[in-house]
Amino acid sequence: MARTSTKRSDKNKVGVFFLATLLLWSVSVLFEIAFNKRKVLLFIVAGACFFQIANWVIRLLVSRDPLFVNTSVSLLHSTITSVSVVFIVVNQWLRNGLNGMFEHSELVGSAWLWAYPALCFSCGYFAYDQWDMLQYRLYSGLIPGILVHHLLLLVCFTLALYRNVTINYLILTLICELHSIFLHVRKVRRMAGIRDSKSRIVRVEWVLNWITFFLARIASHLLITIKLIRDASKFEKGIELPLALFGMVGMNLLNISLGIDLFNAFKREKNPQQTSYHRRE
Repeated sequence: MARTSTKRSDKNKVGVFFLATLLLWSVSVLFEIAFNKRKVLLFIVAGACFFQIANWVIRLLVSRDPLFVNTSVSLLHSTITSVSVVFIVVNQWLRNGLNGMFEHSELVGSAWLWAYPALCFSCGYFAYDQWDMLQYRLYSGLIPGILVHHLLLLVCFTLALYRNVTINYLILTLICELHSIFLHVRKVRRMAGIRDSKSRIVRVEWVLNWITFFLARIASHLLITIKLIRDASKFEKGIELPLALFGMVGMNLLNISLGIDLFNAFKREKNPQQTSYHRRE
């Protein structure tokens, strides 16, 4: 009883901390919109409202299970963001070619067509999702990785949007949402009761899961980190480089943690009987 009470108290403290940071972030965004006349940041509000409405629709028409609703909305975000990022990058490539597309000045000082609104919209999702997880306590541990991930993204994305720098860099980091699609598909599939590891649909899903994990998440984030380090001397003195490096180091560490969790989940699904045997022991 005492241990359960302590865990509940710790979870409450964690929730209060992340709720406070979310409120501070919200006040900051509203201040920029209202007093600094940054109307383009209304795309952040639009994003948060869009995904909250999607939450209500799924809750009303499909299921009231908070985890299912949250995962379904996350799947919607990953799909929209993946399509948006691919469209933005391909459109830029077709308009101007690859020449200079990934130069330092282009990645730091410019914004490709639709990149700024897309980043705002995605930022709105992360704010919505942070609130939804806090509201229904869809997290665990003293330092919940998912809440840390969202806070890290909100800080990095918002500061970049305020200063209008590294927008294209951040759009490229969102390529990882291609992998997030299959993470969320797996969760929805398991909640729907499809757990036979020998079935074709599960095998195909795991193949796509691992391919996109290594290409869209690990490789893309490592390449962005290497690019930042190589171009470090090209950054002007200020917060841009330290913030970018801090953000990418954090993302890479979270990717390693995610990879370990994914591998453990893969082993459990491949050997369900062995897993249940060890649990009985």
